[in-house]
This record gives sequence, structure tokens and C-alpha cells, in this order.
Amino acid sequence: MFYDLNVFKTAYALATHAGQRQAVIARNMANADTPGYQARDIQAFQTAFDDSARTADMVATRGGHLHGHGSGGQVWAEHVVGDAGDPNGNAVSLEEEMLKAVEVKRQHDRALAIYRSSINVLRSSLGKA
Repeated sequence: MFYDLNVFKTAYALATHAGQRQAVIARNMANADTPGYQARDIQAFQTAFDDSARTADMVATRGGHLHGHGSGGQVWAEHVVGDAGDPNGNAVSLEEEMLKAVEVKRQHDRALAIYRSSINVLRSSLGKA
């Protein structure tokens, strides 16, 4: 009955997206002085979530299933953001990257809050509050 709750899958996907986006932002900040480096970002979670909802592919729940794909974590594709603004061809704005990092932190905190609330609801429904 409680083995396949989508709210936990969504919270996991949101936290995974936040972690992957944080890695991209950190790489951008690390290359802020690299000549010719173009800032990168990944697709917004809402857009990726909407796109994944449209495709209803079969999922293999066991290795013996033939025509499904494993339920591995989603990988969001990186894309280049903006043109070079510096004379050396670098397109990283530290201010923008810091704002993105704060946004990602909030996204991760939101995922944890959803997970925590769902666990509390589940415990309450089982009578173990």
C-alpha cells in the first residue's frame, strides 16, 4: 500500500536536481577567470518535470523485464547561458552565479521539507506520531 508513493519520488528528484545544478554553478564559479569559458546551467526542475510527465515510458522494476528502462536517477542536460561579456571571452558573472546558488539552496531545502512532511503524514497514518 505504501510502497510506491510519488511524493517521495518527486522530493528525491527535486533534491537530485538541486545537487546537480549546484555542481554546475560551482564549476562556473571556479572558471570565472578562465579565458573563453562559457557559463552553463541546467534545465529548470519544473520544465524537466513537466516534460517527463508527458512521456509515459515503461519502467523495468526488475532486471528480468525486457522493454523498460531502469528507474535510475534523472540526468538534466547542461546548456550554455549567454554570450561572453568580458574581453577575454569569459561569460561568467559571479553575482548571477551566487544568486543561482541561493536559489538552489532554497530548492534543496524545499525538497527536504516535502520529504519531512510526507514522512510525518505517513507516521501519523500508521499511528506512530
